[in-house]
Amino acid sequence: MKCGIVGLPNVGKSTLFNCLSNAKAQSANYPFCTIEPNVGTVSVPDQRLFELEKLVNPERVLPAVVEIVDIAGLVKGASKGEGLGNQFLATIRECEAIIHVLRCFENDNIIHVEGSVDPLRDKDIIDIELQLKDGEALNKAVDKAKKHIKSGKKEDVLTYEILVKLTAFVEQGNNAREFQTDDFGQKIMSEVQLLTNKPILYVCNVDENSIKNGNPWISKIEEMATKEKAEVVVLAAQIEADINELDTFEERQMFLEELGLTEPGVNRLIRKAYDLLKLQTYFTAGVKEVRAWTIEKGFTAPQAAGVIHTDFEKGFIRAEVIKFDDYVKYGSEAKIKEAGKMGVEGKEYVVQDGDIMHFRFNV
Repeated sequence: MKCGIVGLPNVGKSTLFNCLSNAKAQSANYPFCTIEPNVGTVSVPDQRLFELEKLVNPERVLPAVVEIVDIAGLVKGASKGEGLGNQFLATIRECEAIIHVLRCFENDNIIHVEGSVDPLRDKDIIDIELQLKDGEALNKAVDKAKKHIKSGKKEDVLTYEILVKLTAFVEQGNNAREFQTDDFGQKIMSEVQLLTNKPILYVCNVDENSIKNGNPWISKIEEMATKEKAEVVVLAAQIEADINELDTFEERQMFLEELGLTEPGVNRLIRKAYDLLKLQTYFTAGVKEVRAWTIEKGFTAPQAAGVIHTDFEKGFIRAEVIKFDDYVKYGSEAKIKEAGKMGVEGKEYVVQDGDIMHFRFNV
C-alpha cells in the first residue's frame, strides 16, 4: 500500500519526502530533478507505542510503517508524454492514494515552472493531466463494454451505461472520485484503475510566517478541499528539513516550541496518509518486543494474524484481545485477566484500531 507525492516541479515534494523518510532524494532548484521515483518506508508516529513500552519494558519496539513514493514533478502535457509524463503517470497508477503538494509561499530564489505562485491553478494543471489520461482509459473501456451489450445481460448493459456517464463526467473536467454512484458503479470504476479516483490529501507547503499566522492561500485550499471532501495538512517543508538536522529530541522540541508547534508537521502528514490508505494498527506486546502491525480497516482476526505469518491465519483457533485503554489502566496482562477485561474472539471478530492481540493457532 503506497502513497504517491505529486505536484508541479519546485513545490517542495522532494524536500518533504526527505523529511518523511530521511532518504536523500535529490532536491534542487530546477524541474525534473527527481527522475526515478524514490520509495521510502516511513514509520508511523504513534504515542500508544511509547505507553506500551513503559508498561512492558521490551527488548525492542517496532512501529507500523507506510510506503511513500516521491514522483517527479508533472507539467502541462504530461498526459501526452511531455516532460517525463508517461513514466510519472504510470508511477501514480501503482499508488493507492495521492498526497498532492501545493506551493503556498513566495520566494524569488526558487523558480516556479508557471512563473508565479497560484496553488489553485497548479492543482488544476495536475487535475487536467490526470483527467486526460483517465479519459483515454475510459474511452477504451466504453468501446470494450459496447461489444458486450449485445449479449443482453442486465449487468453488461448497466456497465456500459455507467462507463458512458462516467466518461462524460470526467471529460467535463471533474475527478472520478467525485462521481456519484452505487457499489456496482464503484466496482466498475476500480476495474478501470482511474488516476482521479484515488483518495487524495492536499499539503499546503508554506513559509515560516504562515505556519504561525496562516495566509490567504491556505483558506482557499481548505475551501476547495471541503467541496471535494478531502483533507488538508499545512506544513513548511523547509522547517521540517531544519528539524531533521537537529541531533536530539530536546533540541527538536525547543525548536517546535519556538514556532508554537507541538509536533513536526510530517507526523500529522504520515498519520493522515496512513488513514488515507484505510489502514489501521493493532499491537502485540511481550518482553521480546512491542510491535505495531499494519492491517486494512475491516480485517478479521484471522486476516490480522496472517500479517504476522500465513500459518497463523491457516491454523487460527482464537484471538485473545485487550483494549489499549484497559492495558494502560490495569498495567499488566495478569491484572487485566483478574479484572475480566481480556476478550476471547473467534474467526468473525473484526479487529479494532489499537487492539492488543495474542493469537492461538495450530498448524
